[in-house]
Amino acid sequence: MYDPAQLRTFLAVAQTLSFTQAARRLGLRQSTVSQHVRRLEDATGRQLFARDTHSVELTENGEAMLGFARRILEVHEQASAFFTGTRLGGRLRFGASEDFVLTRLTDILESFRHDHPDVDLELTVELSGTLHESLDAGKLDLVLAKRRPEDPRGELVWHDELVWIGAERLRLDPDEPVPLVVFPPPGISRALALEALERRGRAWRIACTSGSLNGLVAAARAGLGVMAHSHGLIPPGLVRVPERAGLPELGAVDFVLLHGERRASAQGAADALAASILAGGDRLHRRRQRG
Repeated sequence: MYDPAQLRTFLAVAQTLSFTQAARRLGLRQSTVSQHVRRLEDATGRQLFARDTHSVELTENGEAMLGFARRILEVHEQASAFFTGTRLGGRLRFGASEDFVLTRLTDILESFRHDHPDVDLELTVELSGTLHESLDAGKLDLVLAKRRPEDPRGELVWHDELVWIGAERLRLDPDEPVPLVVFPPPGISRALALEALERRGRAWRIACTSGSLNGLVAAARAGLGVMAHSHGLIPPGLVRVPERAGLPELGAVDFVLLHGERRASAQGAADALAASILAGGDRLHRRRQRG
């Protein structure tokens, strides 16, 4: 009933919230992406996206289709691997940003391990900037991390907004330096936050530094300061800082997959894990609430 190609296109649009970005990810024309979505909507008899000239949002039926599409594609890949007799192996060095510590990335990795038990998966969790450096040094085969806005490298998993977050009870004094809860260098969110404050001419001070997201979240929940964080990854117990606080806008952030130098022993496994992450990307962030 549902064409796998159309389901992959649907997932790409749902994760990027952009027909243009989905087309780039899939290597398709934008008109083909629109055609795939239209045909899937015809097959379901439901509208999956609410879209206009400025934005794309999932409808309630689109939210429901996310889980179905992911499971259908997972079973499709499992059946293909079974009947073609392909069995991946070798060592795969995978790096994931600290941003994903509180997400369901573990579910994706568990499914991958189940489907490919002969792959020796070595996981590194680090700051996005550190992962980029390790990838460039040939120490990793595949990385899931943030990239700076001007960086063209990587395959887009999703596009998000970087926002200020903190404890709900936190109140900022406009006459005092902004207290910051930040990753150490070379954290990308840290750099973007400091650059935005410097452009605004707003004074700041470091209230907490930690290489662990759990450490930063604990400090922010305690009211020590504010964090620059992905809107789609706001941890429980923290909220977006209201505009009346007068903090500068932080702009957009992209989460991408980057492949390292193609080691023959890791290429197949890296491609398979990348496909699993792209198919299950909706499990990596919290859907935004409407209204």
